[in-house]
Order: sequence, then structure tokens, then C-alpha cells
Amino acid sequence: MMRKIFLFGAVGLFTAIGIAAAVKKGKTPLPQVAAPAPEIATSKPLTNQGDFPGYDRMSQIFSTKGPTLPIVETVTYTSRVNWLKGRPAWIADYAVYYGTSRHFIARSLSGKHDYMTQRVSEGSKFNVFRKDKHFQFYLLADLSLCKMGFYYIDTDTGERVLLKTYRIGVGKPSTAVSGSLTPLGKFTLGDKIAVYAPGITNKYQNRDVEMVRIFGTRWLPFDRGYGIHGAPWINDPQTGELVENRATIGKYESDGCIRLTTEDMEELFSIVITRPTTVEIVKNFKEAQLPGVEK
Repeated sequence: MMRKIFLFGAVGLFTAIGIAAAVKKGKTPLPQVAAPAPEIATSKPLTNQGDFPGYDRMSQIFSTKGPTLPIVETVTYTSRVNWLKGRPAWIADYAVYYGTSRHFIARSLSGKHDYMTQRVSEGSKFNVFRKDKHFQFYLLADLSLCKMGFYYIDTDTGERVLLKTYRIGVGKPSTAVSGSLTPLGKFTLGDKIAVYAPGITNKYQNRDVEMVRIFGTRWLPFDRGYGIHGAPWINDPQTGELVENRATIGKYESDGCIRLTTEDMEELFSIVITRPTTVEIVKNFKEAQLPGVEK
């Protein structure tokens, strides 16, 4: 939303090898800084006519009951594993070993948009990222359509796969080159992430603010105070209860950040926080030159 923000909550650093969880259970694990992602050959600009291509392959990411994408595998929980000696393995240990966030594992376990519950017993099944696959994520935001494509790039084969197309909210109209307060260009997701919930307050622009009113429940920074976050929450005029303001999605109303609905933001967050991720912002998706070759 705004520059010079203070970020509190589950704060961590991005890594290409996994979440460095220091505890067996309880707090959300903290990722570490990743080495620069390898360069991949760039294909020609996208030539799709009309609207941004629409996909949703999330069931192939999280579900343990159907075909999965090549970057994930289904594992069966056991407290005794050959890669950990001397004590039982917890979900945090699986997260570290497979370079997969506990948010991700929680959703795969429950089959629901639940990123916190991590109850397991011997034989529980859940998905993780494959250790033998090398890949990174790529987000392409189209300001003209208020849509964002979420891709993974296989850095061994150069294949590019569109995982999902999200509706987004972007910056207010501006005289900038982008025509919006949201800047054009390529950025890398930054090193300070945050998880918020109703009731969590902090200083924002010199005043105490309930952080979900500004950032929703998740924050992913990409440059100079800009980032990707959930839609702001407001008091329902009828009930007075705090609710998500979903009407901001698909509109030009932010101070430069990219907004998503709560469910989309929490989904994206759970996937990208353990891998190098590039954000490219363009006026129109046809102008983009994405890495890799579309599969």
C-alpha cells in the first residue's frame, strides 16, 4: 500500500532450499535468503489474442487424491525417517527437508483453505515440493486487465507452466509511465514477509492501525515499499463487523501495491515463500517476454 511500512507477524527470508524452521511445532517457520536464480532463455512475447489466459491448476498442487504437477509429490507421514536421527520428525522437519512451507503442507493435509492446522498421525498424506526438481516462480501482472499470471519455470528443462490466473487490484491512476501508481518492471520478492490477523495493531503513518485494514492477512514485498497483499478489511456498514473489502479487486485504488482476495493471497503466499520468485509488471501481458517455453 504505502512506502516505509512497518511489518510485523510471521517475518522471514526467502530461500531456494526450504524453510529454516527452528522449532518442532508452533510458530510459522522462517525462510532464509536464496542465492540468485539461474538465468533461463527467454521466449518470444506472448501472442494470445484477447484476454489473459485463464488457468487454475491448484488442485494439482495441493490435492493428494489426483494427478499432481511434476514439481510436487505426495508423501506419507511417519515420525521415523531416515533423514533425521535421534528424535521423531515433526511437520516442521518435513517442511525443511522438502523446502515446502508449513502453510502449504497444512492446506494439503486438510484439503481446505486452512493454512494453520497441522494435525498429523502415522499414515497422513500431504504434498511437498520434489527435492529432485529445480524450479522458480514467476508472476506476471497486467495493469490493463487487472489480472496476474502465476507460473513456475523448470530451470533444468526451461519449461514454463501457468499455474493460475488471479484477479488483482492495482494502483490508482497516475501520470507515471505505467498510468498507475503501480510501477512497471521486473522485481524479486523481498526478504520481509508478514502474516496478520484481526486484532494485530502497529504503527502505520504515525498512527496505531489494525494491520488487516491496510494489508489483509498476508504481505509479500517486492521493491521500495511496494508489495503484494490481501484486500483491506473494513467495518461492514450493516453489522459493524470487520470484513474483507473485496470490491477493491479489479480496480485502480491502491497506493501502488498489488491486491488479491484473502483466499488468493493466502494460497499464493503458501507456495512462493520458499522459492525464488520474480514479479514482472506490464501494461499489457502481450508485451511481456517471459522466461522459458510455455508447456
